[in-house]
Amino acid sequence: MSKYYQNYIDELESEAIFVLREVVAEFQNPVILFSGGKDSIVLTHLAKKAFYPSKIPFSLLHIDTGHNFPETIKFRDYLAAKLGVNLIVGSVQEAIDDGRVVEEKGYQATRNLLQITTLLDAIETHQIDGAIGGGRRDEEKARAKERFFSHRDDFGQWTPKNQRPELWNLFNAKMHLGEHFRIFPISNWTEMDVWHYILREGIEIPSLYFAHEREVVWRNNSWIPVSEFLIPLENEEVVTKKVRFRTLGDITISGGIESEANSLAKIVKEVAAMRETERGNRADDKRSETAMEDRKKEGYF
Repeated sequence: MSKYYQNYIDELESEAIFVLREVVAEFQNPVILFSGGKDSIVLTHLAKKAFYPSKIPFSLLHIDTGHNFPETIKFRDYLAAKLGVNLIVGSVQEAIDDGRVVEEKGYQATRNLLQITTLLDAIETHQIDGAIGGGRRDEEKARAKERFFSHRDDFGQWTPKNQRPELWNLFNAKMHLGEHFRIFPISNWTEMDVWHYILREGIEIPSLYFAHEREVVWRNNSWIPVSEFLIPLENEEVVTKKVRFRTLGDITISGGIESEANSLAKIVKEVAAMRETERGNRADDKRSETAMEDRKKEGYF
């Protein structure tokens, strides 16, 4: 009898699909937190495989800060239409206009923190009890503390020391009225795993991930793209560089790296040689040592 061997990527895929199916079994109105980045795209692809030939049983929830890359918004709309899934968009700009949040000032101002209020408003408005995210434990030390099923209280807050144990793949989704869960099916994946999976599955991704020429300025040890939202300093020179982005957030905080990787195979090779975490080029994570954890405790993704 021939022996059966399972590739580790198959194991990760199987684990993620198991978690997604558990979500459908445990929750009444779950959604996928969709940013248009590679992790949420992979998550959506996994959901497609998990429930094929049926449609994906989740809506896509995107929190639009108004400072997104135009390429990201275009890809978001394209993918939602292609898959035939419902797209829910929460607007940070509307929250600002309504006086729900106050926009930051200064040359390093971002709308990243303002997403929290808009996200929690969307969860309450649409009565969402499970929000599935593409967070991975290798991204950042705060994310390493997450469970697959991550409990949030009725204020949307996360308490690291108050998470449920997950022994033998048994998940506790019990909650009180007003509470919800964040679910992270690809927690055990690494950046390299994600790229290997994208390459293997032939998954479409935004052009921002491939090397392209762009006007940028050097700030916080990263190439920040020039846009209508960027306020260059007197000593900052706008130059044209061939860059790509390892992670996508707002256009004001996503730093690019100089690269010649214009194909998936070249990206995989480039990432294999990297010695810095992919979020090392995110300006929002450089504000303090605990920037990510502080945001997560308030309700961030």
